[in-house]
Amino acid sequence: MVYRKSPNFDASPKEYEKHMKLLILNGPNLNLLGSREPEIYGSETAEGIVDKLRQLFPGWELIHFQSNLEGELINQLHQADGKLDGVVFNAGGYTHTSVAIADAIAAISIPVVEVHLSNILGRNEPEREVSLMAKHCQGVISGFGWKSYRLALNYFDS
Repeated sequence: MVYRKSPNFDASPKEYEKHMKLLILNGPNLNLLGSREPEIYGSETAEGIVDKLRQLFPGWELIHFQSNLEGELINQLHQADGKLDGVVFNAGGYTHTSVAIADAIAAISIPVVEVHLSNILGRNEPEREVSLMAKHCQGVISGFGWKSYRLALNYFDS
């Protein structure tokens, strides 16, 4: 039921016709985006990323929530289930460690797309090369900076 006039990745905002209600969920340390290791994560803040997405997808309701606490992220997933169209989730370091978050994603019925600003497989850090949540997500988008979020929204628009 999603409609798009053009498959162009660089589509202008007026080309998006579908109204979606999505949760942009960010995990630990993502409140520090823009100042934390910009050579890895870029110079854009989390709020700046969401602002860009709102400009690119007008008419879509994008609810942004960030927490450094695992339980709060799980609560957001539970609350979104059945009420929203999906979740774009950057779980930060919890991606690699949280069985509880993976279980929460598996337990809900709406699609979750896992996103990462950096290429977690190219970081040369073995602990970052595993995602416990990926098998429960619709897909994983990694390594495109803030555009990883845009690509995730494109999934919901296809």
